[in-house]
Amino acid sequence: MSDGGTTIAIVAGLGAAACWTVTTMSSAEASRLIGARLTLAWVMTLGLVILLPFLATEPVSLDARSAFWLFLVGAGNVVGLLLEYAGMRIGRVGVVAPIASAEGAVAAVIAAVAGESIAPAVGGSLALIAAGVVLAAGLDPSSRPTGDVRTARFVPALFGLGAALAFGTVLFSAGQVSSTLPLAWVVLPARLVGFVFVAIPLLLTRNLRLTRAAAPFVTLSAVMEVVGFAVFTIGSAHDIAITSVLGSEFAAIAAIAAWILFRERLSRVQVAGVGAIAVGVALLAAFRG
Repeated sequence: MSDGGTTIAIVAGLGAAACWTVTTMSSAEASRLIGARLTLAWVMTLGLVILLPFLATEPVSLDARSAFWLFLVGAGNVVGLLLEYAGMRIGRVGVVAPIASAEGAVAAVIAAVAGESIAPAVGGSLALIAAGVVLAAGLDPSSRPTGDVRTARFVPALFGLGAALAFGTVLFSAGQVSSTLPLAWVVLPARLVGFVFVAIPLLLTRNLRLTRAAAPFVTLSAVMEVVGFAVFTIGSAHDIAITSVLGSEFAAIAAIAAWILFRERLSRVQVAGVGAIAVGVALLAAFRG
């Protein structure tokens, strides 16, 4: 690979991480202002508006196989974002985001179930991520307890784990069509599914509201999510390992940003768990790249 290609991959990876950090922080704030469902509805709707001009210039003809994988991309992304937003609304961003970022580990497991062999190094990375999830999740004191306090403390982490499962499905499904379809069409499904199944029902029941305080955060989330995915794709074309390693570190950056902006405090065990997830995700991306 040329030095120019490596530079592009590094810049793209860092750019994607920056975009996704902004998305994580802004969507967390929006979720706390208007709720997870409304945040998702507006982020997907605005993202769809952003994509429309690009779709018009790149028409495609979909076969049944491509349509199936795109539906899984859309449905998985919407479910994952809804779970992540819900988790960040009641819990710490510094716990939920890193757990959700374990999507690559989930995708690797799905690939293994589908018949792909797992190298020892990849297996070790998966084990490190799993250990990090347990450490980060087990001692999260941030949720607003209802009922059994100890059970309530696990809820935000469970939302993050559910998001990781959904996002892992998205990664695997997107990999089945990303080489045959234009970028805009791979990004489209989540926005379309979110608009049809989340935004429209809210609109029909007259519950699609947006406060002045939340508007900048949902707009920023929508823009940065689309831009981050596009930048990541450009970098992956030059070096998927470098781009994946740097891009996946958005969760660790978000945890630091939450500590600065939201004054979140994690226990030492939670910090160790978040660190283990970050390292495991980076190693997994490198070994699978």
